[in-house]
Amino acid sequence: MKDKLLYIGKEFERSTLQRYETCLMHVKDFMQLNYNVSDISVAKINFAFLVDFEYYLRSVRNCGNNSAIKYIKNLGKIVRICLGNGWLAVDPYLNYKPKQNAVHREVLTKEELSRIKEKKFSMERVGTVRDMFVFSCYTGLAYVDVCKLKRSELVNGTDGNLWIYTSRKKTDTLSRIPCVACSPVHN
Repeated sequence: MKDKLLYIGKEFERSTLQRYETCLMHVKDFMQLNYNVSDISVAKINFAFLVDFEYYLRSVRNCGNNSAIKYIKNLGKIVRICLGNGWLAVDPYLNYKPKQNAVHREVLTKEELSRIKEKKFSMERVGTVRDMFVFSCYTGLAYVDVCKLKRSELVNGTDGNLWIYTSRKKTDTLSRIPCVACSPVHN
């Protein structure tokens, strides 16, 4: 466990580690329920194992489709490591094609965003959360990127306007965002 913690913030995020630990817990619980064992040889992971594990996630764990598929995909990454190391001769995912359902998220209207922006809160902390949310809406930055934003990343662009020059945390890609939301007109 200690070795895993060394990679947090470098190779992967704490949430990634938690997701894999949760997946491991589900696999162990599944094996205990279905096979009455706490561990099996990786060579016994086959197509039937995956189908049964998916059924377990949906029925016993009451996971929705997309959550079940995410756990199956997490297990799939481990299986690919096993294949790469020669611990598995046949890829159990070969004919296993899980399908995630499309998620349709409603978009805020300008009026809804304006109401949120104008909403007054008695607690300063909640007002700060609102401001960060509205700022994210205007810039397209994720919450984690807004949290790590530094004043030095707000620069005057070649057009004379304020821009955000930052690196996105999840993808480590550079973003150049005209900061209309930062200008005094929008505050």
